[in-house]
Parts: sequence; structure tokens; C-alpha cells
Amino acid sequence: MAQVEATTERIVASDADTVFDAVADYSGTRSKLLPEQFSEYEVREGGDGEGTLVHWKLQATSKRVRDCLMEVTEPTDGELVEKDRNSSMVTTWRVTPAGEGRARVVITTVWNGASGIGGFFERTFAPKGLARIYDAMLARLAAEVEK
Repeated sequence: MAQVEATTERIVASDADTVFDAVADYSGTRSKLLPEQFSEYEVREGGDGEGTLVHWKLQATSKRVRDCLMEVTEPTDGELVEKDRNSSMVTTWRVTPAGEGRARVVITTVWNGASGIGGFFERTFAPKGLARIYDAMLARLAAEVEK
């Protein structure tokens, strides 16, 4: 099994604290950021950053649906880590200042991919598909915090 990684980033025209608060707001803002690939979104515990437990289904392709139950931690300032209880998938959101009134948001997801030919295709295509999904989320985030 090889590790698969997908990373996407965007500069948002809002300060880092405001952007991080929006990203960490699972009971409010976060659901507004989700494109059509997400369904059954439900906050099960917490709702604001560290200690949140949130569920969703992610349909990355027409045939592949992941049932995700994410535990949220905040290991450092400006960083949220979502660990899936149902798989090896871990998504890290990093929000850092990027100049006056701007923030850089980087989303990185890693997981243990399949082996063999299936793993080759997963490592080749999954990061691109996930990047498209994250681009949509980051565009919605920008629209939300740049109001």
C-alpha cells in the first residue's frame, strides 16, 4: 500500500483568524462550504473545532462513496486535523496569514491507497479529483468570509 496525498491551497481576502473560525465552525459555516459530492452531513459531538465529531459521505467518483466519521483536533494554532474513524484518511486544514487582511488556506488529505493496478489509478487520479472538490470548497469559503 502506498500513501496517496492531495493538496489544494488558496489565498482568501480575509484575516487568518476569521478564516480559521469559519473553517472550524462545523455546526454553522462548514456545511455551507460543501459541494454536491458531500451528503448526510451531521455534527455528532461538539461543533466548533477541537473535540468535534462530524459525519458525512463523500462521493468522489460515480462509483466511490466514502462514509466518513471525522474526529477533529487542533494540534497547533491555525491547524485543524480531521481523522476518519472508518479509514486511514486524514485531512489537515492550515490557515496562515498571507499579508494584510489575507490568509492562505491549505488543505491536505492523505490515506493508504490500494496496491496493484488499482492503486496506480488511485494515486494517479484521486488527488486530481479531490483537488477539484477542495477548489470548490475554498471558493465557497472565500465567498463566505470575503462578504
